[in-house]
Amino acid sequence: MTTRYHSSQAGYDIAYAQQPGKGVGVVFIHGFRSDKGGSKALALEDFCRAHNIPFTRFDCFAHGETKGDFLEFTIGHAIADTLTILDEVATGEQILIGSSMGGWVMLAVARERAAQARGLIGIAAAPDFTESFPAKMTPEERQQMEEEGVIWRMSEYWGREVPTTKHLFEEAKRHLLMDHPIPYDGPVHLLQGQRDEDVPWPLALDIAAKLTSHEVAVTLVKDGDHRLSRPEDMKLLFNAVLQMRERISGA
Repeated sequence: MTTRYHSSQAGYDIAYAQQPGKGVGVVFIHGFRSDKGGSKALALEDFCRAHNIPFTRFDCFAHGETKGDFLEFTIGHAIADTLTILDEVATGEQILIGSSMGGWVMLAVARERAAQARGLIGIAAAPDFTESFPAKMTPEERQQMEEEGVIWRMSEYWGREVPTTKHLFEEAKRHLLMDHPIPYDGPVHLLQGQRDEDVPWPLALDIAAKLTSHEVAVTLVKDGDHRLSRPEDMKLLFNAVLQMRERISGA
C-alpha cells in the first residue's frame, strides 16, 4: 500500500498507509524502535482488507518513514501523532491496537478520545516502560547516561545501534499511567506472552486492574514472547478484532 503523508501541527509530516472499509475501523500503533512496516501491522492490513474493515497504520516521529531526529523522540511525540491521525486521518469510530510502547500510547489517547476510541487491544502493552528501563542498564550505561544524556544499543529490528536518551525518560514522566486509575469505559482486550523478556506478563493484570472499564479481557499466551507475531498469535489478534467489532456494533 502506498505511503501517504499528513502534516502535523508540530511541523513534520506523519507517514501513514490507509485502506477503506465499512464500519468501525482499526488503527495500529507501533512500538518503540518499530514502525508501521512491522509484521503485525502488515498482517493486520491483509486481514482487514479481507474483511472489508477500514485500517490505518502510521509512523510516529523519527520512526519508519516519518522524519525526525531519534535523539529528540519522546512519548509525547507518539501521543500527539496518534491524536493527529485520529482527528484528521482515521476519522470515525476506531479500535486502537497498541503494540508494546504503542499500548502505552493507546491507553493515553483513549482518555482523550473516548468517544472515538470504541475499543482497545493491547499486544504486550508497556505503559510506563521508561520507569523500569534504568534498572536494566549496566553501571557503565548509567554513567554514560548521566554524563552524556544518551546510550546506544543494538536494535535487532533496525539492524544498527540506536539511542535511548535521558530526555525520553524525563519527558515520559508527564505521561505515566500506572500510579492512578486509567479512565476508560469501553471494551479492552490485552494479549500478553508469558515468555516476554521485555514486558513482565503480570503487567497485563495490573493494567486490567487499573482500567475503570468493566469489560476487560486478558489473554496470557504461555509460550508467547514479546513480539506475539507467530501465526497462532496473529489468529488470537484477528479473533479479538472481530469479537470487539461485533460487541461495538451490537452495543
